Amino acid sequence: MNTGQMLLTIGAMILLATIMLRVNTSTLQTMTSTYNSKYDILAASIANSIIEEAKDKKFDEATVSSAVSSTYSLTSSGNLKAEYGETYPDFDDFDDYNGYTKIDSTIFPTLFKAVCTVEYITDLNPDVKSLTQTWTKKITVAVSSDATTDTVKLSSLYSYWVFR
Repeated sequence: MNTGQMLLTIGAMILLATIMLRVNTSTLQTMTSTYNSKYDILAASIANSIIEEAKDKKFDEATVSSAVSSTYSLTSSGNLKAEYGETYPDFDDFDDYNGYTKIDSTIFPTLFKAVCTVEYITDLNPDVKSLTQTWTKKITVAVSSDATTDTVKLSSLYSYWVFR
């Protein structure tokens, strides 16, 4: 082989190595995106199941046994939590989920941690926490995992209706 053929061979090898590196990088990025999507969907499913479970409960401790017609009868905003002696899964009202933490190991070895917060919200702006009782509460469930880069947060509103 002469020098010209040797340079062509080296150039072809460099071109082949560059193409292989780009293909492998692209494949790795695709696999990473697939796994991230899978974990994000699972985190959203966990959060959604907690929200649906909470919305199956009564609106407030005051509404467990009877109806109320005044917001002053509802649990104060500083006491939104499980009442003394109540533990999961025996919650009886929506705000018992405030401060509730769930560890889910659906996909081993990844653990998902879900943390719930419940708060009263203002009627005109559901993103603003109300310091007084209102007819609407908001639950936010934040799910995180070591396998995900972001925390998945889902929120839902739950209102109590009084017909007079």
